[in-house]
Amino acid sequence: MNESTQVKYVQVSTTTSSQESAEHIAQTLIEKRLAACVQIIAPVKSVYRWKGNIETAQEWLCLIKTTRGLFEQVSQTIRAIHPYETPEIIATPIIDGNPDYLRWILDSVCLEEEK
Repeated sequence: MNESTQVKYVQVSTTTSSQESAEHIAQTLIEKRLAACVQIIAPVKSVYRWKGNIETAQEWLCLIKTTRGLFEQVSQTIRAIHPYETPEIIATPIIDGNPDYLRWILDSVCLEEEK
């Protein structure tokens, strides 16, 4: 494991019910410099248990590249604008990667004086 990436970078995933909602989440996170990139993958079929029933839905998956230190702000921002009662907000650590790409993530979310 590369020490410079250990817990420094994460990919956050969330799903939503529409392309418009996914794009709103992406735009908001990028504008607030909370994410370097949000990839929207759609449609995906989700099968899940909700309030005792098995449900099936077509959803849009957002993959959000950010830093571990910004996760709480990313999570709060998503919860504030997400249409779901209980949105998926999961962070997966990026344990290693292209150093130039990882530096780009950092450059995209942090102002120069914050680095």
